[in-house]
Amino acid sequence: MKNRLKVLRAERDWSQADLAARLDVSRQSVNALETGKYDPSLPLAFKIARLFGLPIEEIFQDGAT
Repeated sequence: MKNRLKVLRAERDWSQADLAARLDVSRQSVNALETGKYDPSLPLAFKIARLFGLPIEEIFQDGAT
């Protein structure tokens, strides 16, 4: 699954650790999300969308499109 997390995080000048703290996950989890090694659970995807004030579809795209 592709995502815009790294770009959205950079636009806010947040480190991976900053984003991890806001999401209550590890920095390693943020890294795995950004590199596509891990797909978020649905609750985490909603939490990310709320944090950035965007619909989930504007952050995450499945690989089929």
